[in-house]
Amino acid sequence: MDEENGYSGSSSSNLETTKAERSVWLMKCPLVVAKSWQAHPPSQPLAKVVLSLDPLHPEEDDPSAVQFTMEMAGSEAVNMPKTYSLNMFKDFVPMCVFSETSQGGKVAMEGKVEHKFDMKPHGENIEEYGKLCRERTNKSMIKNRQIQVIDNDRGVLMRPMPGMIGLVSSNSKDKKKTQPVKQSDTKRTRRDRGELEDIMFKLFERQPNWALKQLVQETDQPAVCFSALPFFFGVLFHLSLEKC
Repeated sequence: MDEENGYSGSSSSNLETTKAERSVWLMKCPLVVAKSWQAHPPSQPLAKVVLSLDPLHPEEDDPSAVQFTMEMAGSEAVNMPKTYSLNMFKDFVPMCVFSETSQGGKVAMEGKVEHKFDMKPHGENIEEYGKLCRERTNKSMIKNRQIQVIDNDRGVLMRPMPGMIGLVSSNSKDKKKTQPVKQSDTKRTRRDRGELEDIMFKLFERQPNWALKQLVQETDQPAVCFSALPFFFGVLFHLSLEKC
């Protein structure tokens, strides 16, 4: 009992839960918006959210009667849209939001996700957003050349190993077929952090629990990539219906 009580006290002191019951909104934004907000001064507002209501059509009868629009406070990026439409989703897996301080590593629970939004450029800004997408596509199509230097130039690596000479003739009919390389042995190309987070959101919307091996197969990413997203997994922490 003493050990159990000590463990309980330690866990409660490491995790701040004073805001655990607070309702929060989760919004998935484009990568260009996330980069702009990271460079934004903390003392200035990021954006303004406008709520539009149609009094003649109740929300229960017509969900489109309630519309959310976000106006960016400042967008220095070229061709970056100024106005976005927020599409709200109410049917999603229960989630919680966690935060960590840069100094000391104090972890706190910020609340439970009440609504989930997807940001999409407003109709009047679709042309500017199209230019931005084309520029990003052109950059991604540029292939980086790789040069490999062979340290051993004496041809030692090309010599046959002892016992390999005379085993199988090159013209033999019984020559075995080359075994295909397993997927796990091939070198995987790392995805961008924002692209990987979008894939993770869709996977956890499909089902609440995933094993590490399943995530590696679904995302085609090495397991080391997931060690860089510890607090992203904290956001995807799922509560059971009894605890909610």
